[in-house]
Amino acid sequence: MSRVIDLTVSLDNGQHGVSIEPARRLETDGWNATTLHLYSHCGTHMDAPLHFGVAEQTIDEILLDRCMGPAWVVDLMGIKPRTLIQVSDLGDIQEKIRVGDGLLLRTGWSRHLGTPSYRNSLPRVSLELARWCGDKGLRMLGVEPPSVADVNNLAELTTVHEALLSAGVIIVEGLTNLDQIHNQKVTFMALPLKVARGDGAPARALAIED
Repeated sequence: MSRVIDLTVSLDNGQHGVSIEPARRLETDGWNATTLHLYSHCGTHMDAPLHFGVAEQTIDEILLDRCMGPAWVVDLMGIKPRTLIQVSDLGDIQEKIRVGDGLLLRTGWSRHLGTPSYRNSLPRVSLELARWCGDKGLRMLGVEPPSVADVNNLAELTTVHEALLSAGVIIVEGLTNLDQIHNQKVTFMALPLKVARGDGAPARALAIED
């Protein structure tokens, strides 16, 4: 029997880029409804090539069959803040990766959600690893921090995103619950909101273990 692990951060009012306001009340209007104000890269989300201008492709133009497939889980639990993750950190998985596979970096960083460290001290993908992912023909790269690169360093942020997106690697950021995955290889999927001409969008991400 398959096991499904939800890898998605719940969107909550007050999170970075999230504002939720009441729109209707059951008591006064007959139903409950809310108005959502969402930054396109809030919570668990997917980047489109348009995000860093490497191509004109928008989030609604990414084919859904590109958003799911086999993925390898790299155990990096206990990684130090601000660490640059290198190809050598992948261990034996670097020899198992095939064209079309995905890669999930399990760092445990989602436990810092809601703290300054979550955005300001994150472990991140090195340019070497980003280029390696492109050279290997990876389908998707998923990380727990809110970005694959240092959000406070525009040069690094740009070069790492450009290396991945220009090579066709779909980036999913802000994952959680990777510590609940038992297998080294899973089926991974992340389905973004279909925002017309969007540079990115929140996504529902999950892993399926056989």
